[in-house]
Amino acid sequence: MKLSNFDFDLPEELLAKYPAEHRDESRLMVLNRKEQTIEHKTFKDVINYFDEGDVLMLNNTKVFPARMFGNKEKTGARIEVFLLRELNAENRLWDVLVDPARKIRIGNKLFFGEDDSLVAEVIDNTTSRGRTLRFLFDGSYEAFREKLLELGETPLPRSLNRDVEEIDQERYQTIFAKHEGAVAAPTAGLHFSKHLLKRLEIKGVDFAEMTLHVGLGTFSPVEVEDLSKHKMDSEQIEIPVNTAKKINKAKINKQRICAVGTTVMRTVESSVSSNAELNAYKGWTNKFIFPPYEFSIANTMITNFHLPKSTLMMQAAAFAGYDFLMEAYKSAVKEGYRFSTYGDAMLII
Repeated sequence: MKLSNFDFDLPEELLAKYPAEHRDESRLMVLNRKEQTIEHKTFKDVINYFDEGDVLMLNNTKVFPARMFGNKEKTGARIEVFLLRELNAENRLWDVLVDPARKIRIGNKLFFGEDDSLVAEVIDNTTSRGRTLRFLFDGSYEAFREKLLELGETPLPRSLNRDVEEIDQERYQTIFAKHEGAVAAPTAGLHFSKHLLKRLEIKGVDFAEMTLHVGLGTFSPVEVEDLSKHKMDSEQIEIPVNTAKKINKAKINKQRICAVGTTVMRTVESSVSSNAELNAYKGWTNKFIFPPYEFSIANTMITNFHLPKSTLMMQAAAFAGYDFLMEAYKSAVKEGYRFSTYGDAMLII
């Protein structure tokens, strides 16, 4: 499979800049792989495809306000700092991206907040835009983290091409988000409302939570035509013991096991035993799934409509079948489905 296989014309107006008014009322395209049929539904209709004992696997990561704006010492130039991951809590070292990067060198200091209450020193270059910062802050670690939350803003994807608004604080977060650490939302989970989850629970559908802290690597452009040469950035994952047990039991009972999103699919596929069971695991993954691929755990998937040539689209194609997915995307464009982060959803059964 080549990168060019995943290119298609996406009209600008189909890129969803805002979420649907209600989480569970976005549109839902249902792909039946066995019958090769496509149905057009509303997301809350997803309940009709699950029965008692089926399992929905959810990513409970929580997005933190990772985008900050500071001013460079002496020149006062405005610099965007995107927090990627904490490297050392005690020394307050962070892996970040800076923009514009050409202005930021080792030894530079950045000031944040109207009162310059937070200062950071650049101590290393990691990539062309990447830097290691040491934050200088008088106060406890808890107070420091509070300051980051106060100064940061919701890290909306640049592709939305708009400023962050009040609605994003709530809607760019799943309702089951628990463990802070993601710099982007696991978007398939955004469609679930409390009401829909409750209705699923009453029906006897089980939920299995796991964590993948989404990093920017998930959205990094693929720059090689040969997909086997693309390397994903590592992201932190955790599959608790009780989650693995629940999923393995459902597998033995031949229940429907649904990966809610590409992040969940990569998490479970990163920890499969030789006899195709799910293992509990805590660590890192750089799993990249593209066609052809043999899936071991999930037999159903919920995912959004993704941007051309994205790793997310490639994974969906591996699960649905390349030709079937391309047919579905063609139909989605024709029918005016909304794409990307705040867009509509697809259920692949």
